Amino acid sequence: MNGHRPQVAIVDFGMGNLFSAKHACEHVGMQALITCEKSHILSADAVILPGVGAFGDAMNSLHKLDLVEPLKDVAASEKPVVGICLGLQLLMTESQEFGLHKGLGIVKGPVVRFENPYGPHGPLKVPHIGWNGIFRPGHLRNKAELLTDTEDPWNGTPLHGLYDGTYMYFVHSFYAIPENPEVTLSTSKYGNLEFCSSLRYGNVFAFQFHPERSGPDGLRIYESLKGLLRSGRNSEEYDNSRRS
Repeated sequence: MNGHRPQVAIVDFGMGNLFSAKHACEHVGMQALITCEKSHILSADAVILPGVGAFGDAMNSLHKLDLVEPLKDVAASEKPVVGICLGLQLLMTESQEFGLHKGLGIVKGPVVRFENPYGPHGPLKVPHIGWNGIFRPGHLRNKAELLTDTEDPWNGTPLHGLYDGTYMYFVHSFYAIPENPEVTLSTSKYGNLEFCSSLRYGNVFAFQFHPERSGPDGLRIYESLKGLLRSGRNSEEYDNSRRS
């Protein structure tokens, strides 16, 4: 991949924040194509799965466009797949939004609704809308400055270089609960509830927040994605570098 601008396919299934993601990719020097063509998705250097709206409608759209298997094929390859907001939730096994709906099943675990969140001044509104901090998993929280590169779970991911508590922009009523807690890349709190705000599963990275709407720190996520693509290292090498 070295020697050319990384090519990113942004999946268009009719329910995504497509142009904001495209502009963010282009801002950091990547080529971005909004597409629903399987050939474009399979040939891209990386795939972004954005999404805004209802889980069931989104899965129906992916099935009608015959994109479910191509997305699974890319996720099973060494190419980065990035889910954003609803795109993160679609990667999971199932969602409880307006009934029970089967997801892509790339990452095991359900998607559930915020139930009765409350803060110091009483009940909080759902959806969770606005700026909120993202943190490394609990046992590493407040230790980020002491972590070496091999210990830092954000090293070798699009969150590389961000500090604990970096603010990102959220709009959601549901959140994912990965079956394997090691998949959780960051957590955030909405009142009394702590939830998975990003995950990493091999070459799959996903964010419940919107990096493209999160100012300079959000753009750093796209910059780091470009760095991963230019490095030419696959996810297995990332894991090996963390274990070395």
